[in-house]
Order: sequence, then structure tokens, then C-alpha cells
Amino acid sequence: MSTSEQPVGTRDWDTAHRAVADVYFPHELRALDERDEVDLTLRTVELGGVTIGRLTWGAAVSIECDYPGAYEVNVPISGRLHSRGHHDELVSAPGQGTIFTADQPSLITRWTADCQVLGVKFDAEHLEREADRIRVAPIRRRLSLPPQIDVSTDAGASWLSLVTALSAQAREPVDLLANPLVGPQLASAVTTAFLLAVTPDSADPDHQMRPGMVKRVLDALHDDPGRPWTLAEMAAIGGTSVRRLQEAFAQFVESSPTRALTDIRLDRAHADLERAGGTVADAAARWGFSSPSRFAAAYRRRYGASPAQTLRGLRGTRQPD
Repeated sequence: MSTSEQPVGTRDWDTAHRAVADVYFPHELRALDERDEVDLTLRTVELGGVTIGRLTWGAAVSIECDYPGAYEVNVPISGRLHSRGHHDELVSAPGQGTIFTADQPSLITRWTADCQVLGVKFDAEHLEREADRIRVAPIRRRLSLPPQIDVSTDAGASWLSLVTALSAQAREPVDLLANPLVGPQLASAVTTAFLLAVTPDSADPDHQMRPGMVKRVLDALHDDPGRPWTLAEMAAIGGTSVRRLQEAFAQFVESSPTRALTDIRLDRAHADLERAGGTVADAAARWGFSSPSRFAAAYRRRYGASPAQTLRGLRGTRQPD
């Protein structure tokens, strides 16, 4: 359910650190000046898959974070944000925003004392799924996003206006944002607008967006990939014939429906194995692979290693030297 959070304000460093970690990510916080107190102001709204907040520390700080399981976009409303990650030193000021990729360690080297940030956190599963839906990335692959978003462009400014309007609601919680029928729609609108702003090719009128029937089928496959799907069932969800569904997937997904399902299943199984969640047979059965040998062959083609190698490699790293 979507919720709107009460504002947080504190001058205590430990309280400020915990408040921001609870909303965004665990992180290492370090003061860059000699102030005894921080002057944190934090207002957030959570829409389900998307968290929007306004944040200022009131002191110069550095922040080290791994961004586990989510992407983060920090747009300064005032001041400057200096960061370093997989790119060189990067500075964002009003009109720009820094993009941090899920599960990639990054360091905000200097968040200036006068910097107020509009921060948007996208759960990785939510953002990547929305990218699948509007065809800005191949199915289920970690997104390759630019290090910055330009919010002075038409698409960037439109996204920023939407996010700014929603963040203003955090000042006075309203029932509308708590409505489970409204929150997910708003989260989808914020996510789609962001993806279109950072992937200009997708906004090109010559770029073909996926039709509704393809989106409906992909949503259903993502929601329940372990189900023993038939092409007829997929076509029924899409409201079309099997032949037309296959043609639409070939045109808009560059894959077949069954291959798309296999890719989704492989990603889920791979995630289980990376977490050392059970055995190879468990992962295969959980995600709808009736033949362990076919699962292993498809997995090797996709990841360049067998499922057992992934599992052994991960468990091996947990053994003492």
C-alpha cells in the first residue's frame, strides 16, 4: 500500500543517519566540517517500488553506499553534489541529477551544506520491469543508465515536475496517495517518465513502443513465471490469437513468448543460486523447469557457467582461507 511519511527533522548525527538509512539505504556517513550538529530535514512519500523525498543535511557530508537492490537519482534543488563511482568525479547542480546504479558501490564525496536534494529511489525489480514493458532494454538485464539526468530538457523537466509535485504531498499526507489503486499508477508514471528522459531513443516517434497486449502478457509472466504456461493461455491474457501474439513478440520483444518466459525463469533461478538459496534442483523446479538437464543447458548458454558452478563458487567464497 502506498504511504506518505511524516517529515523528519533532527540535529543529532546518529538520529539523522538512522532516519535516512531507513528510507533509502544503509550507508557510511562522514562530516566534512567541524560542526557538532547536523540540521537534517527529510520528507518522503512511498508509492510502492518508488520512494520520493526531499533531503538536506544542513552540513557538508560524504556518503558511501552500495545501493543494494535499488537505483537512486539525486537531483539538487540547491547547492552541489560531488560523487565518484564507476565514472570519474561527477558534479551535479540544479538542472542535473546524479544516477546511482543498483548494487554498484559509489561515494558521494561532498554533499554541500546548502544542498537540498530531490531523491528518488527505484526498487531494481520495479525499474527493470518497467523498462521491459516499454522496451528500453532487453528483457531482465541490469539497466545501463547514464551517470546523470538532464532535467532541463523537455522530457527531463516533465519528469522533474511530476516528482516535485508528488514530493510536495509529503508535507501533508493525503488519503489519495495511500489508495492502493492510485499509488502503483503514480509509481508507474514516475518510472516511465524517468526511463524516457534518460533513454531518448525510446521517445523517438520512430521507436516502436510495445502494444498493450504484449505488456499484459509480460506482466503476467513476470508475476508468475513458475506456472506451466501454454501459448494459448498467454494469448488469452493478451486478448489475441497465438499467431498474432508470436508475431507481436517477434516485432516488439525480438523474441518468442516462450523464450521470453525462459529468460525470466533463468533470471529468477540465477538470483536464487547467487543467494545460495537451496539446491540446483530446487531452483529448477521452483521456476518451472521440468527437465534439470535442459535447465542446466539453458543456464550455461545464458551465464557461461553451469548452475552448480554458480552455487559452488558462491559457497566457496564463504569458506575460511
